[in-house]
Amino acid sequence: MSTMGNPTNVFWHECAVGKAERQKLINQQGCVVWITGLSGSGKSTLACSLDRELHSRGKLSYVLDGDNVRHGLNKNLGFSAEDRTENIRRVGEVATLFADAGLICIASLISPYRKDRDACRAMLTDANFIEAMLLSELFSVNSVCVLLGKEAIHIIYLQVFMNMTLEVCEERDPKGLYKLARAGKIKGFTGIDDPYEPPLNCEINIEQKDGVCPTPSEMAGQVVSCLDENGFLHACN
Repeated sequence: MSTMGNPTNVFWHECAVGKAERQKLINQQGCVVWITGLSGSGKSTLACSLDRELHSRGKLSYVLDGDNVRHGLNKNLGFSAEDRTENIRRVGEVATLFADAGLICIASLISPYRKDRDACRAMLTDANFIEAMLLSELFSVNSVCVLLGKEAIHIIYLQVFMNMTLEVCEERDPKGLYKLARAGKIKGFTGIDDPYEPPLNCEINIEQKDGVCPTPSEMAGQVVSCLDENGFLHACN
């Protein structure tokens, strides 16, 4: 029997404990912070700093790191366009489950293709999605409540980018990957011979100012402030 497609004999099972009850228990709202950008742009640094800051405030969070998930969940995937898409899809599904459980899920992946990130956003009709990208300028905060079934869902779009150029990332090159890509020893490397497609509607912008990058704590502080100001660090009333 095939496991692909949309089988007609599989049904959604509603559990006795709902998302709102789980959120009330831990006094926070589940959401996804999706950090995207070039290798070396600071995604993992921000993710770990944000995770630590949330932990210090007594909030439950979990980091889905792009390299780490390839050691287990996605270890059978390569770096073709198709495998990259499946890599992001799987992480998006897991992130959605974390958000449904009431956790603040921090997904840190290059996620180079716009359509794949948009597909993850579309998964989160019943969870909040905040996308932090490494590119462009700060925009205003837009917040809207919509009614989904019987539950009011607070969806927040925080237009925030982290502006780290290819030159900055390549100069850092913490894993030595750019050097290998330039030497032709790595093919299909994002930013060198494979494209990175900047999002059109990101929420969080963290960029250099006067050529100086913000510290990890400053970056995390910006994200935490957004989470706090928009109610994610407290359960829905």
